[in-house]
Amino acid sequence: MRSRFWLVAGGLGLLLLGGCDQASQPPAPPPEASEADPADQPEAVSGNPLNDVYFGDTHIHTILSFDAYLMGTRNTPDDAYEFAKGAAIPHASGFMMQMKKPLDFLAVSDHAFYLGMMREIADGRVEHSLADAVRGAVDPEGSTAAFAAVIGHLQRLGAEGGEDDLDDRDVARSAWQEIIEAAERHNDPGNFTTFVGYEYTSSGPEFQNLHRNVIFRSAEVPSAPFPRLDSLNPEDLWDWMDGNRDKGMDAIAIPHNSNGSDGWMFQKTNWDGEPIDAAYAEQRMRNEPLVENTQVKGTSDTHPLLSPNDEWADFELMELRVASQLPSRPQGSYVREAYLNGLLMEEEGGFNPYRFGVIGASDTHNAAGSFEEDNYWSKTGMTDIEPHQRGSVPLPDSPPDDPQYAEGSSQYWGASGLAGVWAESNTRAAIFDAFRRKETFSTSGPHIRVRFFGGYDYDEEMMRTNPVSQGYERGVPMGGDLTAAGEQAPKFLVWAARDPDSAPLDRLQIIKGWVENGEPKEQVYDIACSDGTAVNALDHRCPDNGATVDLETCAISEDIGASQMFTLWEDPAFDPAQRAFYYVRVLENPKCRWSTWDAIRAGVAPNPSMHATIQDRAWTSPIWYRP
Repeated sequence: MRSRFWLVAGGLGLLLLGGCDQASQPPAPPPEASEADPADQPEAVSGNPLNDVYFGDTHIHTILSFDAYLMGTRNTPDDAYEFAKGAAIPHASGFMMQMKKPLDFLAVSDHAFYLGMMREIADGRVEHSLADAVRGAVDPEGSTAAFAAVIGHLQRLGAEGGEDDLDDRDVARSAWQEIIEAAERHNDPGNFTTFVGYEYTSSGPEFQNLHRNVIFRSAEVPSAPFPRLDSLNPEDLWDWMDGNRDKGMDAIAIPHNSNGSDGWMFQKTNWDGEPIDAAYAEQRMRNEPLVENTQVKGTSDTHPLLSPNDEWADFELMELRVASQLPSRPQGSYVREAYLNGLLMEEEGGFNPYRFGVIGASDTHNAAGSFEEDNYWSKTGMTDIEPHQRGSVPLPDSPPDDPQYAEGSSQYWGASGLAGVWAESNTRAAIFDAFRRKETFSTSGPHIRVRFFGGYDYDEEMMRTNPVSQGYERGVPMGGDLTAAGEQAPKFLVWAARDPDSAPLDRLQIIKGWVENGEPKEQVYDIACSDGTAVNALDHRCPDNGATVDLETCAISEDIGASQMFTLWEDPAFDPAQRAFYYVRVLENPKCRWSTWDAIRAGVAPNPSMHATIQDRAWTSPIWYRP
């Protein structure tokens, strides 16, 4: 293995941030960047051909989502956009929610299922037998009763059939127009980008999660979204999207919470149980180039049972199906395994339905994502805002010598996640194009920045002078493909910078997956270590840097770890005949998890069944090697 590591400072750090010294380095357009359509930019916005980083959230629920309304959320799409731009907005329980720093882009993605209906019933504009229950959703008990009433309604429909009088398409179209208009009001090219979107909430018969967020490239969108009430089959959603695209309305669908799909999200068969073929793979990749691998309801990167040799695989896992207490089968539910199965399909059949990039998102139902461990308000309005509701402190009146904790999904939830993109400008067209080419990464909450390039003609001189422009010109960024260059092994350029409001960086890693003799394989390589230490060539691991967390105060080791890390790495086990993928994982030093913050503020010991600390992280989209 040949690896060289620098702590980056000064001009080189600025280059990797996406800017460039115009006097010494004239920018060259990246090969995969697409020209922005002027029609998508109401105002002229200058772009950086070497791309800048933008952080955002594509998964936000407001008053228009039936479940958010029943959880007490009354914030509108306008409120969600104001929050994303840095404003404080009210939580259902009354306190004000505000982030430490604003986002660059946002998509409100309310459920198309019963879109806007709960508000109409509560306000008396639609008469319904559930009106009293819906109006009573103003405290935790009323919220629980309202959910029970809606579930009872669905159960009766399932047993008796008949028309669903909660499915009012006029109400849905009106709410959809409200979403479009809010996105148009807040879209500010060059400063803040909004996307029109919604959530398609498909599922299997026993809570197997198959949800997707549908994000449109522009405000030219259909007159109504495609809901689960029209079809639970995601392939029908893709057909609808293909038809819209033929009319000039491009969109992508982003699957989320595959961890809660019980193996349904990344199967080897289609909806009808037939083996996946090339047509399926092509349609899925056309419509789903990205997937969420982290959000409030857990991490979907990998699982210890699937990656037993990955010491960091047990991270913010929610092993339940969404909206249930049923266990979720790991096989078919996690992204890394899907990448490996995709390589196998490509090896055997020449097609791969799982060549997607990654982003993170919040899935907040408060209209405000909660991304900070020390500033956490969870997800579901009044139902989990109190620490005892989410299991981080004992239940009221619990015996001090035998503390009892609430059980439920929210104890597994986390302060995650964010989408990171490298785009020419902060505009719909540029960011959407970055989605399409998968020059994207995810974080579990912090604004960690990471760049990743692969190529055959990288050298140390390039690293010292113009790494970004040469990274593009001589290779491909995250999300790209590397085709074979004879027997030559590619090199990978990796750079990361910490979030100043979070912990310093611990290490950089590359996760490699490949096919060997018809079997999927994976390996985690540490490629750069903090504090001047080196990777052990035998086990490919950095030594422990000694960073600690004081569980009584949550103080961390600020003098240990790196602010930036930069390396050029070559795979020591490269085989030019083997298909492979490579992606980067950036690890922070440990710090207190939100549940420990809850316990400290309550003056009690942390719940022993919860992780006391967390190593927040970032993941890049892969680079695929194709022999």
